[in-house]
Amino acid sequence: MDKPRKPVVLDASALSPAPSPQEAPPVPEPETAAMQRATQAVAKPRSWLSTLFWGAVLALLGMAVSLAAWDLVNTLMARNIWLGRAALGLTGIVVFVLVVIALREAIGFARLRRLDALRAAAVAARNGSDRGIALKTIGNFERLYQGRPELRWARTAIKEQQNDILDPDALMDMAEQNLMTPLDALARREVELAARRVAAATALVPLALVDVLVALSSNISMIRRIADIYGGRAGFLGSWRLLKGVAGHLVATGAVAIGDDMIGSMLGGGAVSKISRRFGEGVINGTLTARIGVAAMETCRPMPFTALKRPSASSIVKSALVRLFK
Repeated sequence: MDKPRKPVVLDASALSPAPSPQEAPPVPEPETAAMQRATQAVAKPRSWLSTLFWGAVLALLGMAVSLAAWDLVNTLMARNIWLGRAALGLTGIVVFVLVVIALREAIGFARLRRLDALRAAAVAARNGSDRGIALKTIGNFERLYQGRPELRWARTAIKEQQNDILDPDALMDMAEQNLMTPLDALARREVELAARRVAAATALVPLALVDVLVALSSNISMIRRIADIYGGRAGFLGSWRLLKGVAGHLVATGAVAIGDDMIGSMLGGGAVSKISRRFGEGVINGTLTARIGVAAMETCRPMPFTALKRPSASSIVKSALVRLFK
């Protein structure tokens, strides 16, 4: 006779809990992947063959345009002296404007190189043991910002405090706290504005191409304004140099990738999935813009973040989204 079956007792503590839908891996966003590929493409160094090719193409186009303009002036001179003179005057105006643009680009590159030199000098002075070098470096920063009225009190505080500090690293920390605090606040405000603008455009504009153009233009103008805040005004070519530097910084630090962990920490677990899809995409694009802005601050800042804490992209996006709905 068969024995009666006994009930099977299962230990609930030994069983793994069922996964929730919020713990599922996020679906990759096409916009995020596209921005990652675009950033990596911009950060990729150009080969000498590509530089030679595009240099030759630009030189050939310049020769063709110059020859066409010369032939046009000669032809008009032969037909009518006054038409020829008018064409010659217009050509002179065009050449003058091109020379002014070239000078502005050269000045912009010089300002950016000055910021790079000051950053290297600040690092060397902080790591060194010579107080005189630290004081000389601080004097260079004061000359850089001597025409900035918002830093007048900062320069006064530096002059009052530097005589009481002996260590070079403490001197550089004091200079960073006084000079960079107001500039960091201005740069952070620009990043918040750009992130809010990109998030709103993505969430409200139904056309994908339009929000991509808004994001691109907002990021480029944000990088230029951040460079201007820190003392490095850049033209068109200088902006391209800044963009390549920021993209290289993002790729080097691995800050291009974005995941649900960051969005979850900003809005709560699974909150984005409960709102509209366009709003979720706006948060993602706004977060990427904030990361680009933080990288631009690190690239354009003449002092590395040491005494002051580097702003986080999550806090910037939080502030931007909170002000978006006020």
